[in-house]
Amino acid sequence: MDAAHCYLEGNADAVEFCPHEPYANLLAASTYTLQEGDCPSRSGSVYLFDVGDVEDVSLNLIQKIDTAGVFDIRWSRGGDGGGSVALAQADADGCLRVYKIDETELKGCSLREVSGEKISSSMCLCLDWDPSSTSIVVGLSDGSASVVSFTDSMLETVQEWKGHDFEVWTASFDLNNPNLVYTGSDDCKFSCWDIRDSPADNRVFQKSKVHTMGVCCISPNPSDPYSIFTGSYDETLRVWDTRSVSRPVNETSVSLGGGVWRIKHHPSLSGVVLAACMHNGFAVAKVSDGKGEVLESYNKHDSLAYGADWYRGKDQKQSVVATCSFYDRLLRLWMPETAFEL
Repeated sequence: MDAAHCYLEGNADAVEFCPHEPYANLLAASTYTLQEGDCPSRSGSVYLFDVGDVEDVSLNLIQKIDTAGVFDIRWSRGGDGGGSVALAQADADGCLRVYKIDETELKGCSLREVSGEKISSSMCLCLDWDPSSTSIVVGLSDGSASVVSFTDSMLETVQEWKGHDFEVWTASFDLNNPNLVYTGSDDCKFSCWDIRDSPADNRVFQKSKVHTMGVCCISPNPSDPYSIFTGSYDETLRVWDTRSVSRPVNETSVSLGGGVWRIKHHPSLSGVVLAACMHNGFAVAKVSDGKGEVLESYNKHDSLAYGADWYRGKDQKQSVVATCSFYDRLLRLWMPETAFEL
């Protein structure tokens, strides 16, 4: 069921609901627009919306921040993000930026940049926070990955290594062991690294023959410490058990079509995921007991399906999701028709 929609001023590529109370009503979205020509430029924006009461959701624009072209945004996970809730941005200028929420009685909530560092001459394509929100891993367009510490609103690169032959589209911390980082790349490799000392020399594993095309997303399962989902241009959602990574646990895997760009786990239902499937819209899928099925498809976007996330507020009777698509610049809020017991 469609709830609300709006058009952004650039190509929409990422959306994230804030996972922290009392800010669960906040939704961030980002854009990336390439201006071609003799002097090409990559511009973008970060948007902050108030979605209102989840029983009657809407999209109320609070703030728009113009910046370089944004490839990824992520709210901090646990802890307090170095003092308060934080939103990190990976952009085309090779910069990592962190915003925090300011809240005043007169103006309400807004984002304030507290730190920004150029960490590479390559583009920053993706990012993820560690479980305590004191470190950020960034995937780069030259095949490298960087781990950047975030303490007292200061960013400092503590590790950088070349782990792939092509663009690193996805990087993620292990949710239970912050010393482990997963990366996926256009070179079709899904890798795990121990970052305690020289990650390039401490590769835990690398799977190069399972994904038949580039690895687009890696999403650890928050309800199972050993389960990791991956998505690929080869249109397949796979599930891995980190105790035995010789092959995906889910032998059949789930064919979602279109290229699996994003996977977001349902905030309270284990095995239920929301996937952005690029050329095939969005899908709600369920994986359990080694079997996977598509519960629902959503094809009301007319362009590349890139951004997707679940609303994470506690007081809700129905699941709410946000999705965005690239060239049509469309951001939507909708409620899956699939009946979930919340």
